[in-house]
Amino acid sequence: MPAVQVDDPTTLPRIGPIDETAQERPVRDVVTAHKTLEGEGFEVRRAFTGIDLSLADPFLLLDQMGAVEYSPGEAKGAPDHPHRGFETVTYMMDGELEHRDSNGGGGLITDGATQWMTAGAGIVHSEMPTEQLLMKGGLFHGVQLWVNLPKSQKWSPSAYQDIDADNVVLLTSEDGGALIRLIAGDLGGHNGPGGTRTPITYAHVSLSPDARLRVPWRPDFNALIYVLSGSGAVGPERRPIAEGQLAVMGDGDIVTITADASQDRRSPVLELLLLGGTPIKEDIAWHGPFVMNTRDELQQAIEDYHAGRMGRIPAKASGRVA
Repeated sequence: MPAVQVDDPTTLPRIGPIDETAQERPVRDVVTAHKTLEGEGFEVRRAFTGIDLSLADPFLLLDQMGAVEYSPGEAKGAPDHPHRGFETVTYMMDGELEHRDSNGGGGLITDGATQWMTAGAGIVHSEMPTEQLLMKGGLFHGVQLWVNLPKSQKWSPSAYQDIDADNVVLLTSEDGGALIRLIAGDLGGHNGPGGTRTPITYAHVSLSPDARLRVPWRPDFNALIYVLSGSGAVGPERRPIAEGQLAVMGDGDIVTITADASQDRRSPVLELLLLGGTPIKEDIAWHGPFVMNTRDELQQAIEDYHAGRMGRIPAKASGRVA
């Protein structure tokens, strides 16, 4: 899992010190991600399965893609499909994903990079493995997060942010045992590069064995912790959590995570996503790739897509590039 690595995290800016009178967030629930198939048939772990989605608001979906070692010819992707009413945030830790869209945009999302796509009023795009990954095979591991848009922004023009790995803000914990890659939002007074329409914080953390991470957390945000690999404990009650599990945290000012002293040899450190945001608290009407506020708006989205009003990907850019 290369993403962005640092030989000595103790040289990085530290989060802290923590106000000892602040309230630690307890654990409300721990759920295990459900495995399902997406796109052309690639497996994902769907992290929000089994939770009350109001606890994840403004987030709609969190899918872990891989980690999988593809043999030549095995790599799969998601061919042309539409979106309206929300944002997709695609973060690649290993491998390459090629994006094409009905606005004529495109490009690679690769080791440690993030593409932030605001679907807004509507767009058609594809997310496919590169020709090199298809022909030679290789490791593939990424995450896609869906962030809802409030009613006032659902009809915004589609837009992009390409966040290169070099632009991610790197931080460490008080004990220097964590490598924190801040993608978006504020964490302990540090700001990530991603511009957010809905106030959120999103970070990828690598926590060394037996290390502890305590971070201040906005009390008006919810807080979610998803384990990509490894094992540890969360909250003041030290609730166990392991690969493929999501912890939903309760109210408070601090999030605490501790890595187990002994990690699986496949995962020498605890790898996790730390995310939260301000709930939008609006009605949701959701059908597949469309997330609106009413059923009438959903029907309009379906009709607009089939009528071609969201555009079409140019033939020369659709699917895989020769």
